[in-house]
Amino acid sequence: MQYQWLIDRVDYYIVNRSKTVVLAFLIVTGVMIGGLGAITSESGQEQFIEDLDSFEASEDIREKFSSTFSGRPTTSTTLVQESSNVLSKPALLDMLQTRNRIIEMNALRVDEVETPAEEVATTLDPAATTPEEHIRAIEEATPSQIDTAVREAAEDASFTSSLSDDFNTQSASATASQGSVTHLAGPGEGSSGGPGGASEFPANKVERIKSVVTDDASTIWVQGTPPNTQWFTTSIVLPVAFLLILLFLAVAYRDPFDIAIGLLAIVMTLLWTFGFLGIAGIAFTSLIIAVPPILIAIGVDFGIHSINRYREERVTGLSISESMTRTTDQMLVAFAIVAGTSVIGFLSNTASAFPPTRDFGLVAAFGVVFTFLIFGIFVPALKVLVDRVRQRYPIPSFANTPLGSDNSLLGRVLAMSVTISKRAPLVFLLFVLIATAGGGVYATGVDSGFGPEDFQPSEETPDYYQSLPAPVRPPEEFEYVRINNYIDRNFAETSRVLMYVQKPMTRDSALESIHRAGTLPPSTFESDQRQAESESIVTVIQSRAERDPEFRRLVERNDRNNNGIPDDNLPQIYEALAEPADSDLSGFLGEDRRSAQVIYTVDGGAEDDVVTEDAYDVAGNFRGTAQPTGGVIIFDEALSLVLDSVIDSLVLTLVGASAFLVFAYWVVEGRATLGLVNIVPIIMTVVAVVATMRLIGIKFNAINGTILAIAVGIGIDYAVHVVHRFADEYHEKDLYPALQRTIVGTGGALFGSMLTTVSGIGTLMLALNPGIGTFGILISLSVLYAFVFSILVVPSTIVVWARLVEDNEIDIPVVTIVGNAVGIGSSPTTE
Repeated sequence: MQYQWLIDRVDYYIVNRSKTVVLAFLIVTGVMIGGLGAITSESGQEQFIEDLDSFEASEDIREKFSSTFSGRPTTSTTLVQESSNVLSKPALLDMLQTRNRIIEMNALRVDEVETPAEEVATTLDPAATTPEEHIRAIEEATPSQIDTAVREAAEDASFTSSLSDDFNTQSASATASQGSVTHLAGPGEGSSGGPGGASEFPANKVERIKSVVTDDASTIWVQGTPPNTQWFTTSIVLPVAFLLILLFLAVAYRDPFDIAIGLLAIVMTLLWTFGFLGIAGIAFTSLIIAVPPILIAIGVDFGIHSINRYREERVTGLSISESMTRTTDQMLVAFAIVAGTSVIGFLSNTASAFPPTRDFGLVAAFGVVFTFLIFGIFVPALKVLVDRVRQRYPIPSFANTPLGSDNSLLGRVLAMSVTISKRAPLVFLLFVLIATAGGGVYATGVDSGFGPEDFQPSEETPDYYQSLPAPVRPPEEFEYVRINNYIDRNFAETSRVLMYVQKPMTRDSALESIHRAGTLPPSTFESDQRQAESESIVTVIQSRAERDPEFRRLVERNDRNNNGIPDDNLPQIYEALAEPADSDLSGFLGEDRRSAQVIYTVDGGAEDDVVTEDAYDVAGNFRGTAQPTGGVIIFDEALSLVLDSVIDSLVLTLVGASAFLVFAYWVVEGRATLGLVNIVPIIMTVVAVVATMRLIGIKFNAINGTILAIAVGIGIDYAVHVVHRFADEYHEKDLYPALQRTIVGTGGALFGSMLTTVSGIGTLMLALNPGIGTFGILISLSVLYAFVFSILVVPSTIVVWARLVEDNEIDIPVVTIVGNAVGIGSSPTTE
């Protein structure tokens, strides 16, 4: 298959029409800049779980079941009270007075405020319905009456779940309690988190609530929305990475003009990629933050290789045109192979179950294509243009020598792998195989996880951040995280399973079927041995019947089997239940009477996967459609998808990259099996990364689940450069001289690329988002391992490949010794 005509055509434009090429690329850059204004952003964990059936059910419940049938989205704020006894009279008054002031503040758009103090007041005076009446009930009660009311309220699990785990029923005391404020979102507000979302509406809600807190006898904390740390990553971490890359580019290029060309190409690559982001309507997420470092890594590698190869030709005395033609003849093919395999690696993420991961794969794939075009065509054209200007005018040259030579220290160190390939390639590869197999077995024990902690920063930020300028300085402490950690430490772990039931709720059997679904529940569901502990339209009816004689008679007239659950005239039952206006009916029955919510209490200490399995078993007991949801269900289902996504993307990447490499080397070199040589260091890189994850305690999660595909996408870069350079040298040299020239020449460029990439991407460890920090560590490790294995292992692999495929006269000492012993060996060669 002929392809050289295409390379020659590109060479012609690069060398002879360099001004036209540069101008064309700058025009496209201007077009791409137009897309920057259309970029939107998303943050938080919801973006990863929004496609799950359980999450969609949770959103339907949020929309359909509320204190009113307004259908308006709501937001919430958590109140945490701490005292020597939050159930004492002074502490209860603190919370009730705070609650009253919150309700009276119109700017907070309060829909509901729920606190344990309100339940105690209602228990003392069932007729109390207003905040003032609740306060009066506590003020007029004696301490012993309050203690009695607390013990009575404690019979309700929802009351005790809002108290700290040191709650003592006998002494009616607890050191902490939780409450919540529900706000009605404003016009145009959504329900998603992040900037501009309903989670932050009303504006400054935390500060407004703090201003009305009464804390005479207790401390009340206000917990708003999770901190958004993307601003810090984009304003501090990425610029630091850019500066480090600039520093190492200065070392690698040693020429201000070449540094400027490299930086301009990097900036153009990022502008093209983010312009595409806006044009395609893809939101900027926490995962997209990792795309720029990845593209910078590949771009730096392409740039160093291109300039280094060009300098290798220039020092031989060739002209600018001849040197660049030879450079692009080789580099364009190598870059195309690297780009092709990288694109396959990143596109494999589109098979992920998580939308942000799919977007990441698509954006990274397009970014790699842009990197290939800019560094493969624009950079050489601009380099030719600049060098001709420097040749025409008295502009000094600062450095024209390539990075790495036979006589340099770096060259001698790199050449050690060639020495190994001469003396004992088979023994060395056998050792590598055993080590990789052992690492693979160890790597199978790596854990996976998915939870809010993957997206939240630490409670306290490191001291060195406080020396940053005020506009970009993070707070010393994230109060949201501090309060969250306090809740985790002091409140018993309780869980709920919400069941979203879709069926005609006016049918005679509707309520009985809800009741029967909770009969003889699984062991993880709290129960009285026979019936699951739950809240539903059934329990609302039962509770109302206990305190309203007229309603009780209505239920009895329509109850066929005398079990307290009406069977007939359900529309009439619902109509009666809807009065008064603050009835709990809308919290469990949809306005269209075609859906219902059932809330089950489950064992907080049970394994999430067991609870999920039991929840689906209970869902199967319902007539109609029933979808279990709730935090336990959603995060367990997301967790189960993490490892599946990792494995799926890895398999797709390895199979796709292998097929592409075999095809590419068949087309380019007529040696398809050379493509398999590239895969050896990549497999080792993947194993090493996963084994290291287990060793240092990093779990696979929704953010770093893409790391293996990235390890292949970036790591293949190093292997391809070595193998393709060897193939070029092998046309003119014998095996070992070709390997020597490859490892010393290309290895020097790879070393500079690795150093620049690891230092640049490693700055992601400074990110406040722990997921992004871990991501930076893993990408850096992937690049480091890919470099080491490509330099160390590929030469021995090539020697064995050459013996098996190309020339059986090539000397492999162990094979020769064994062959001579049995009389089938060949004489050692002197290559």
